[in-house]
Amino acid sequence: MLQDTLVLVMGEFGRTPKVNANGGRDHWPRVFSLAMAGGGVAGGQVYGNSNALGEFPHDNPVTPADITATVFTLLGIDPAHELQTSDGRPVRITPDTARVIKPLLG
Repeated sequence: MLQDTLVLVMGEFGRTPKVNANGGRDHWPRVFSLAMAGGGVAGGQVYGNSNALGEFPHDNPVTPADITATVFTLLGIDPAHELQTSDGRPVRITPDTARVIKPLLG
């Protein structure tokens, strides 16, 4: 079943690398984690990393648009596909800058 099912475990942001004055951690959009499995993902790898303090991307930074383009590709949908608004305006499902993370494809 995992061959036909794409599993994503993620949130929309990470947490600050340091504890705040109240003993908690705030939202940190610069670095976050994502786990992907099945559905054509090449398993057993880590793609990208942060600096030693977890503050900023270090190697292979990825944007949310890149993740979306990769997910669409794994689902068999062209990330450059355009939908039409009710008035006929074309709208891409991912931005022009989105890139598929090819090492993640099986």
